Amino acid sequence: MYENLMERFLKYVKIETRSDSSSTTVPSTQSQVDFAKVLMKDLEEIGMEEIEYNEDNGFVTATLPANTDKELPVIGYIAHMDTADFNAENVDPKIHENYDGEEILLNEENNIKLSPQDFPNMKNYIGQTLITTDGMTLLGSDDKSGIVEIFSAMEYLIENPDIKHGKIRVAFGPDEEIGVGADRFDVDHFNADFAYTIDGGPVGELQYESFNAAGANILIQGKNVHPGTAKGKMVNALKLAIAFDEALPDHEVPEQTEGREGFFHLLGMTGTVEGATMNYIIRDHDKELFIKRKQLMRDIAIRLNAPFEEERVKVIMEDSYYNMREIIEKDMRAVDLAEQAMKNLDIKPDIQPIRGGTDGSKISFMGLPTPNIFAGGENFHGRYEFVSVESMEKATDVLVEIARLAFE
Repeated sequence: MYENLMERFLKYVKIETRSDSSSTTVPSTQSQVDFAKVLMKDLEEIGMEEIEYNEDNGFVTATLPANTDKELPVIGYIAHMDTADFNAENVDPKIHENYDGEEILLNEENNIKLSPQDFPNMKNYIGQTLITTDGMTLLGSDDKSGIVEIFSAMEYLIENPDIKHGKIRVAFGPDEEIGVGADRFDVDHFNADFAYTIDGGPVGELQYESFNAAGANILIQGKNVHPGTAKGKMVNALKLAIAFDEALPDHEVPEQTEGREGFFHLLGMTGTVEGATMNYIIRDHDKELFIKRKQLMRDIAIRLNAPFEEERVKVIMEDSYYNMREIIEKDMRAVDLAEQAMKNLDIKPDIQPIRGGTDGSKISFMGLPTPNIFAGGENFHGRYEFVSVESMEKATDVLVEIARLAFE
């Protein structure tokens, strides 16, 4: 039904578009700018209108005009162009038709295998066409699946004008994987009533609740003295760093939490006796618990500083994004439409909180309610990533059905 879907996906994943957290440009990499130009050309070819590239924020936007005079909400579909920080050069996707449920040898030379023993979710795709990596790169289904699904939905609606729909706006943005892409999104110019990020995982995912998120840098100043004469003088910054981490709840870490359970995650620690730095992320779905987590870090620093005449442990904290449910639950049209669209297509909606965030987490707080819909991929951000063609087709079906339902 979507004859260009797989061809377009294979074309896009071969284009390297990693973001770079150390960059100061917008987008963070030139490859994303180059990819944006490819998308603009392809949008023009399928018949989209008002195709623009915003140099201030790196977003490509376009419009599918309404084909009815009926007054309808303007719907937005959003996906991101960048891929995660894993090797994405020379992506060589492999196609496995009529998957048999057994182990897939991704790379014979390096004996890299995609096995149902490690990834039982593979059993959900027996009989389908899987697209995998060659074991040496990521695939880029996150979020090039979302991009091609938006393309296919728009192309289908253009080719089938008997399906009545309102105005649809689409956007493809940069730097989602490094958490800054949506910071400059122009909600007023996008001018939609509600939107969706097509950036979820397996078929059926519908998410309108995300973490509240913050980052914390712990700066520790020690005092280095010759160990032979150090008594009463030395302050070991590394020992203070260990004490800080041990003061946090030891079970409230990513590897021991699930569902709506929040956590502290130590991302990195560097230092010497003289000075040390620790980098954490803080996550919780509950706003009050989120605030308490941040306060706990400040309290630990106060306690560790108490024996000293000067501040040795400093906490620098910055919020990253908030739970989009706080905004979306005030206007549930987007969620209700997506849920009904899935039911109409015999897809069981899987409404679960995201243990993470999406661009929609930030865009919702800009005034545009933006839940997240499945894009179909599995095992994102690494060599074991895969997606089925059938999953991408179902995601496209949902986007078309949302537009049709909005007319009704």
